[in-house]
Amino acid sequence: MNKETKLRIHNITAKVALKFGSEAWILKNREEQRLEAAQMKFLRHLLGITKLDKEKNQYIRGKTGAQNIVKEIKQYQKKWLQHVQRMDTNRLPRQALKYRPEGRRNIGRSKKRWRDQLHFED
Repeated sequence: MNKETKLRIHNITAKVALKFGSEAWILKNREEQRLEAAQMKFLRHLLGITKLDKEKNQYIRGKTGAQNIVKEIKQYQKKWLQHVQRMDTNRLPRQALKYRPEGRRNIGRSKKRWRDQLHFED
């Protein structure tokens, strides 16, 4: 099987599986690293490159034309936010976005919320 066919299969199956449900994810650094590692494992296998070859990720992405999976997920989240903001106010996703719970949060370091990561880096 040639490289283009393998890349199309990767884009249809593996990439979609990695991104499934990502519009509501809260990505922490460790999770970003794991997603990127999984993507690079797929791409290295696709090209027949092993870790012992010590090729840089940028080189592998350049040969395959793949974008960083974390950047794709953040772009997808940005599109999802814009989509939800265009919805009618009676729709459930729009109501969930605007919901502000009452009360206090637990003592200690606060958990990261989806709303907190809405300031995307471009």
